[in-house]
Amino acid sequence: MGPGDPGLLTLRAAAELERADTVVVSRDRCPDEVLSHCRPGAEILDAAEGDPVKLAARAAKAGRRVVRLLQGDPGLACGLAAEGGALAKAGVPFEVVPGVSAVTGVPGYAGIPLTDPKHREVRVVDASGGGVDWERFADADATLVIIGAEGAVAETAKGLVAAGRPDSTPAAMTSLGTTTEQETVVSTLHRLAADTKGMEAPALIIVGDVVGWRDRLSWFETKALFGWRVLVPRTKEQAASLSDQLRGYGAVPDEVPTISVEPPRTPQQMDRAVKGLVTGRYEWVVFTSTNAVKAVREKFVDYGLDARAFAGLKVAAVGEQTAAALVEFGIQPDLTPSGQQSSEGLAEVWPPYDEDLDPINRVLLPRADIATDTLIARLTELGWECEDVTAYRTVRAAPPPAPIREAIKGGGFDAVLFTSSSTVKNLIGIAGKPHNVTVIAVIGPQTAKTAEEYGLRVDVMADKPSVSALAEALAEYGAKRRAAQIEAGDPLRKPSQMRRGARRRK
Repeated sequence: MGPGDPGLLTLRAAAELERADTVVVSRDRCPDEVLSHCRPGAEILDAAEGDPVKLAARAAKAGRRVVRLLQGDPGLACGLAAEGGALAKAGVPFEVVPGVSAVTGVPGYAGIPLTDPKHREVRVVDASGGGVDWERFADADATLVIIGAEGAVAETAKGLVAAGRPDSTPAAMTSLGTTTEQETVVSTLHRLAADTKGMEAPALIIVGDVVGWRDRLSWFETKALFGWRVLVPRTKEQAASLSDQLRGYGAVPDEVPTISVEPPRTPQQMDRAVKGLVTGRYEWVVFTSTNAVKAVREKFVDYGLDARAFAGLKVAAVGEQTAAALVEFGIQPDLTPSGQQSSEGLAEVWPPYDEDLDPINRVLLPRADIATDTLIARLTELGWECEDVTAYRTVRAAPPPAPIREAIKGGGFDAVLFTSSSTVKNLIGIAGKPHNVTVIAVIGPQTAKTAEEYGLRVDVMADKPSVSALAEALAEYGAKRRAAQIEAGDPLRKPSQMRRGARRRK
């Protein structure tokens, strides 16, 4: 399953997980995203709670299809020899799915190629058992990849120097490789032990001139928001695309719902609205949120309808996210705001009612129970008759778990994204006010105003009111902050590491 990043799971491994009846894996080393490939009902057995070979063999002999999931590549510093041998002895047939080993994956994520035109030999050393004869690895032309030496860095470096490698030989150590906690220190054999003091395991050491490529090829740890823990206070459905974008910038998104969307207390209003929509009661239908699209779509499913029921209707969407939800439903909106993506922006571009052009002057607005009346007032001025229907209710979500609340108030998050005024109010209501070291990013001026009213310092504002632009603005802020630290010669530290008592490696 790769050395850490769930994205390094191979296509073949993902396919086998989907087919598995039983998966045997060390749970503490397995990201949830990897196990999400398993089908519902698959049996997950923790290898820490028994002999993995016996667990796998017992399940296989019971007629189950078994996956034994290992970190990295099964045949390289992993369990293939011992476990495969035992399965063969027990008469259990098996196949091997090669994976991405830490030996190649971690240097790749550190920006260090193991070979280049001048250096074409790579030697892998497993130092976990100690007693390595370093004389065998004295050739300065060979790149060394040393695993299992986290607790013996000084002895490893001294052994190589004593064997004839110059103490000025470039060396790098990468800990927690391919994860967003990855850290790489570039040094020499002479300084390696001192420079890497306090680094976390697992770690891997690379020795050789190829280390010099890192300045030009480092791509992972230089991402704009690398390792930033970012709070995304939205519903799970709404947060998905935003979280994916943040991961692309190297961040670790944490989704905390601040509102819960529930059906209206009395569904009859929506039932009548859908009936009117089908029978031609309305000229326009206005969608002011993705939740409104979802509510109408669910009603359509109940009645056995689909997007064809919108034939002859004009459809408006308040912004690009809502428009995208309509397109997914099979409906291309006729009207969206050209400027501000809000009810006010939609009101600005709304056409006046013309009795010669418009056979009906009625507009349907399926909305939340707490929606504002700005749009209705404007449409009424333009001669339209509005039917405001409660399509869903928004209620404040339950407080997040205690560790999340403590991280919010204690500065454990590097940034918080606020996508509306209500997310500001609701997050503070259920979890408390973010710490003053946390970067506050808001979607627009109204949200900024609300945040400031609650005593928050706004650091980032999107140049246009969309969640994609908000994530991009935060990434630009992170990139500028990183560049400023480098220019000043300061250590690279995330916002959460600026608070008093934050862990510092050096």
